[in-house]
Amino acid sequence: MNIPPIIWLILIIVALLMVGVYWLMRRQAKKVNLTRPSSPDEKPEWLRTMPPPETVAATKADGEGITLYDYDEGEQEAAPFAEQVEDILYSLMEEEPSLAKVQVDLGTAADGGLEILVDGVAYTDVAAVPDEKLRLLIQQAIEKWEAYHS
Repeated sequence: MNIPPIIWLILIIVALLMVGVYWLMRRQAKKVNLTRPSSPDEKPEWLRTMPPPETVAATKADGEGITLYDYDEGEQEAAPFAEQVEDILYSLMEEEPSLAKVQVDLGTAADGGLEILVDGVAYTDVAAVPDEKLRLLIQQAIEKWEAYHS
C-alpha cells in the first residue's frame, strides 16, 4: 500500500502538535502548587478559604464538622452561597425574639438568584418580604456574606 506524501506530512504535523501540547500541559502542571506554601507561615489558597463563622458553627452543631455549607433535611436545595447567607441570617434572627417562630429558608430561584421562603411563601426580592425586621436582617445577612467574601 502506497501512502501519498501529503498524508505523511499531515501525520507528522499532527504528531508534532500532540507532542507540543503534551509538553505545554506538563510544563503548566509543574507550576500548580496545591500543598507547598511560598513561606512557612502561609497555607495554599485553597486551604485559606473558610466558610463564614456562622456556617462553621451551624455545621459543628449538626455534628458535620466543618463543611462549605449547612444543608438541613427538608430545606429547599440551594447554592452554597444561599446556604451560607441563611446561616448568617439564622444567627441574626436569634437576637430578635419577635422572629422566633418565623420559618425562613433561602434557596436558589430558577434564574439562579436568591429565593426567600418565609413561612412557605416564596419571594424573589428582599424588598418584597413583608416583615420589615426580617427584611432588614436578610439584607444585613447578605451584606455580611458579601463583606466576608470580598
